[in-house]
Amino acid sequence: MKAVVYEKPYSVAVRDVDDPRIEHPNDVIVRVTSSAICGSDLHMYEGRTAAEPGIVFGHENLGVVEETGSGVVSLSKGDRVVMPFNVACGFCKNCLAGDTGFCLTVNPGFAGGAYGYVAMGPYKGGQADRLRVPFADFNCLKLPQGDELETDFILLADIFPTGYHGCELAQVSPGESVAVYGAGPVGLMAAYSALLRGAATVFVVDRVPERLAKATEIGAVPIDFSKGDPVPQIVDRTGGEGTDKGIDAVGYQAQAHDASHEEPASVLNSLVDTVRPTGRLGVPGLYVPSDPGGPDEHAKRGQLLVSIGRMFEKGQRMGTGQCNVKRYNRQLRDMIIAGRARPSFVVSHELPLDQAPQAYEKFDKRVEGYTKVVLHPALAA
Repeated sequence: MKAVVYEKPYSVAVRDVDDPRIEHPNDVIVRVTSSAICGSDLHMYEGRTAAEPGIVFGHENLGVVEETGSGVVSLSKGDRVVMPFNVACGFCKNCLAGDTGFCLTVNPGFAGGAYGYVAMGPYKGGQADRLRVPFADFNCLKLPQGDELETDFILLADIFPTGYHGCELAQVSPGESVAVYGAGPVGLMAAYSALLRGAATVFVVDRVPERLAKATEIGAVPIDFSKGDPVPQIVDRTGGEGTDKGIDAVGYQAQAHDASHEEPASVLNSLVDTVRPTGRLGVPGLYVPSDPGGPDEHAKRGQLLVSIGRMFEKGQRMGTGQCNVKRYNRQLRDMIIAGRARPSFVVSHELPLDQAPQAYEKFDKRVEGYTKVVLHPALAA
């Protein structure tokens, strides 16, 4: 089958790879109809991880069940399904607690597994014609038959739940003010989720005009950090108090305010200054224990200089960690079906699989309005 394969930093290619097969009675094989490119794929694409050449990318996957293992009980051939990016067993201590992003079974020696991602287990990605899904009864979320709302449902694999998770970590409540740093796909989903949860005012910080325009479209207040420090811009708009809540949707590749270089802790420190005393911070943005491309020796070891004293002084609380997609995806699916949510506003491009190399290059450079790319393996080039 065809698949998007990592070759070296800044290079992926569509190659022939072995077809997936049933390896366990609880497996299914899914014919992929949509697979999205994620911002975290860019960390591997840029050589900022330990990813080795040959890894098949793609952890945001939707498709139709083509084959089922003998132990699968809730799925049948022809079912349309979307899979969380988390691979989870459903029965370990963490899965039973709802913390499926930190499954203790699927990736021995590590808490958590994922498709097509370095150090997250032996699971090939779904930017391919087909995908093997382990523990399929637990990991597959059924969708209405057909192809309607495809670009809404594909976002249930990662970024819609992850944006919502940022709001959950920050405990966003109706009537509150929220600052979201980052207007990439996850940041826009966090802002959208905050509005769905009833936030009164949502500020979105970025410097890319197309992304700030998307934030404006959904009713958020855009803050362009290229025009000055975002903290006073937001604090001035909240009567000098700061926001009730803050969300970091950027992570360890945060940039200085003049965008001239990376400052990995800049967003965290800006959030501490932006959010009022006793407010809460949610951090779904990715931070890593090691970063070969870090700007200094501490950053290379995942050690950042964060204003913990200022945070303590303000009595703030912080929630962190990758999203437990299973905790949210069924409810968010039902909001889409009911017409209460349309997250697909963030999708900028739908492309055939063969155009993945160009899509990665343009998405990485944030050019031509590349906000969120969905690849369709069956789409003709």
